[in-house]
Amino acid sequence: MASYLVTGSSRGLGLALVARLATFPKTEVGTIIVTARQDNSAQLKSIAMWKRVWQLQGKGLDYLVNNAGVSDWSPTGLEGMDNLNETFNVNATATHIVSRAFLPLLRKGEKKTVLNISSTVGSIAMADAFPRHTTPAYKISKAALNMLTVKYAQQYVDDGFTFLAISPGVMWLRTDLGSDLADLPVEIGAEKVLDIIQKTTPDQNGKFLDIYVPRSEMQGGTYQYDGKEIPW
Repeated sequence: MASYLVTGSSRGLGLALVARLATFPKTEVGTIIVTARQDNSAQLKSIAMWKRVWQLQGKGLDYLVNNAGVSDWSPTGLEGMDNLNETFNVNATATHIVSRAFLPLLRKGEKKTVLNISSTVGSIAMADAFPRHTTPAYKISKAALNMLTVKYAQQYVDDGFTFLAISPGVMWLRTDLGSDLADLPVEIGAEKVLDIIQKTTPDQNGKFLDIYVPRSEMQGGTYQYDGKEIPW
């Protein structure tokens, strides 16, 4: 019976992930811990999160899903980007704070797996494929999150950890971030993210992966979700 902790679970992808996990049999998913920020501050309520740890009954944590994130528009691009600090703090710094805080429990878990929800728009190698200038802070923060994932993967590989960055189509999911114009319903994004999580192997440590969605499940749109490794 695996244990999961999902951050940013009050809405969007996080809520869909929790709802999906709740449908799994107890033989597969034994404990689900959910967390959410209660205000616009980038400072996480670490004490409140730790109060939920008792549910693990001393068995440790198997999966940590760092899903919490924000994205604000900057219509004039870099010149009007006045939200970099807040966006960076939530999307990158807070992920570090949460991951570091739960390392002791993850060490006690069987899976020792951390999934960071990233985005293809944070790929420097693919920057030319996403030239729009209206969300620079989001792109910058996700690029930082990708490097954070790699550094954790490198440092804790000998301890049996697996750290992954996953792009669930966040800018193309029908959430507050992606809007109703997105290619995919958030439920499909959650399903495909969990497909990756449950099939994760140690040799994927430090990878940046896309979800896989067959064209037959797509509802319009042009983006391809091929399930392959995404270049940094």
